[in-house]
Amino acid sequence: MIVRPTDNGFQHLVPSEITSRSAYLGRREWMQRMALGAGGAVLAAWASRDALAQTAVGRPGKLLPLPSVRSSVAGAMATDKVTAYEHASTYNNFYEFGTDKSDPAAYAKTLKPRPWTVSVEGLVNKPRTFGIDDLMKLAPMEERIYRLRCVEGWSMVIPWVGFSLAELIRQVEPQGSAKYVEFVTLADRNTMPGVTSNVLLWPYVEGLRMDEARHPLTLLAFGMYGEVLPNQNGAPVRLVVPWKYGFKSGKSLVKIRFVEKEPKTAWNIAAPQEYGFYSNVNPDVPHPRWSQATERRIGDEGGLLAKRRKTERFNGYEAQVGSLYAGMDLKKFY
Repeated sequence: MIVRPTDNGFQHLVPSEITSRSAYLGRREWMQRMALGAGGAVLAAWASRDALAQTAVGRPGKLLPLPSVRSSVAGAMATDKVTAYEHASTYNNFYEFGTDKSDPAAYAKTLKPRPWTVSVEGLVNKPRTFGIDDLMKLAPMEERIYRLRCVEGWSMVIPWVGFSLAELIRQVEPQGSAKYVEFVTLADRNTMPGVTSNVLLWPYVEGLRMDEARHPLTLLAFGMYGEVLPNQNGAPVRLVVPWKYGFKSGKSLVKIRFVEKEPKTAWNIAAPQEYGFYSNVNPDVPHPRWSQATERRIGDEGGLLAKRRKTERFNGYEAQVGSLYAGMDLKKFY
């Protein structure tokens, strides 16, 4: 069920949209005042951090701010031009709300990101159910500017806010028999109209090998563009694995399970001949129905007629993650 893109041209951020120091300091003072009101406990905690720093991309001013520091993780701050927020938040796949690119933004308003819990279970010494606010306090929030490559052949560059999944993994102490991590997302018929369809087996499930999950670039994301995640982008918490095709990064997570055997994932169940477990970005391995050698960057001038970019192996993160797959046949990763 691959949906063809229909965009026709976009605009990029300009320097005037980058937050000035004076505006940033004023916003910090505003957040401290907001923290005094109902529901402001999380903002208060973050506003008080001495490490709080201005992020690389200005806030769109649509949702609550989520302060962060720039990440020092190798490869975490891509220098590509950032995709405009209005396109990253309106052109995406989230089949729980429909199969058209515009469906998530149109229908995800019904999603209720609070209260929210994430259950961590399976082969761990310290299983735990986290409330979303407690989960957000596990580690300092970082801004990570990642490339996103969709299996459909389009790409974006998004500034996420979150911390390495490895921080959570350390907290729960996986047992030696845990070889994989399974991610289960929300499947609520009352708030997600797409779940009533049979396009996929619900709930949406994805998985990583343990070393992939522990890699510093694997991100547990709570925000983007300096704000909390929009519903349509996977609020209140999602996974981001930048060297894999986008469908590997589950949205609106409710359960994380540590298991011994490779998880059966949603797209691999639906079309095993087209969607493998690893699904690392690889321009040398075509999808059975189209090439992966090039990509269309959302926001490039010219829209559908814009010159296509050459796709990089591992989405440009080979220096950071290539060693994870030493000795493996890359042509089998699809």
